[in-house]
Amino acid sequence: MVKNIKLLCFKDKIRMFFLIKLTYLNNLNDSKFKKLDNMIFNKKHTYISIFLMGGTIAFGQIQRPNATPYTNEATYEKLKKKHTFITPIDRPVPQNIGIDKDVEYANINGISLKADVYYPLDKSQKHPGIAMVHGGGWISGSKENEKFMAMELASKGYVAIAVGYRLADVAKYPAGVEDIEKAINWLKKNRKKYSLDQNKMTVLGESAGAQIATLVGVRSKNKIKAIINIDGIVSFIHPEAEESTYASYWLGGDRDLNLKNWTEASPLEYVDKNTPPTLFINSSQPRFHAGRDDMMKKLKSYNIPAEFHEIKDSPHSFWSAEPWFTETLNYTVDFLNKVLK
Repeated sequence: MVKNIKLLCFKDKIRMFFLIKLTYLNNLNDSKFKKLDNMIFNKKHTYISIFLMGGTIAFGQIQRPNATPYTNEATYEKLKKKHTFITPIDRPVPQNIGIDKDVEYANINGISLKADVYYPLDKSQKHPGIAMVHGGGWISGSKENEKFMAMELASKGYVAIAVGYRLADVAKYPAGVEDIEKAINWLKKNRKKYSLDQNKMTVLGESAGAQIATLVGVRSKNKIKAIINIDGIVSFIHPEAEESTYASYWLGGDRDLNLKNWTEASPLEYVDKNTPPTLFINSSQPRFHAGRDDMMKKLKSYNIPAEFHEIKDSPHSFWSAEPWFTETLNYTVDFLNKVLK
């Protein structure tokens, strides 16, 4: 699509040039900038063309997705319209756990990053840890989405940290990934308080959070012992990948403009003999399986435990309602018990 914007005078051309230069400097290479200079200042041109391609302005600015709040409650209301048999998650706080809400695990340029820690009250032994990463298309959602899963995991002997991280409106990739790593390090430093076994740290995420959690898990420096990927892609560049606007907004440009980030943020690219055991729990929506089968093949070639469970006829975000929440919880606990305990 091409839109022509008429420039009223040469002074307007200068004003537009500097506006564009200031706004898009980081997204243009020298050759593109020279073309832009010539186009704007060439007196033969009275129009400047702006190309809009799939939500991406050619100069590099990425259009913000029209994201809505992503909560368990809102998701349930949306899903029940088609899946009338589902019910909201309603579980009491288990009596054998403690909860520390809104602990600050880092402060970055005045931004307070907070997490909720759910932990067993039993201090007679050390417990495995699990960092939980909420979904929301890298632009919405909150750590509150993890409360039911975190409570249940804590009641079964895991120290669960539900992490609030910087979303795309605040900071682009890799900020959110780095935040999860900071939260894990914070939990390890506070291991005595929570009776944490720092040598048994795992990650779990849903949707966009699953992509982040898996990326943290495959990076060997983090020494993660297990990955739980709940309906999240493991590659932005795989032939099966269908990500566009949301990924572009988070990764700082579409795939053609910023292939480096799209590749770097793809967990599949890091899988090797040191990758931890991995569990995939998927909906019946193929879009969210991108790269899964290839990652499982790689894991199995290294004799690393890998499982996947596809919940029949389920929508994306199935974990936000019953009976799918319980099914997800059971798959998760069974897998963690096998690889950690």
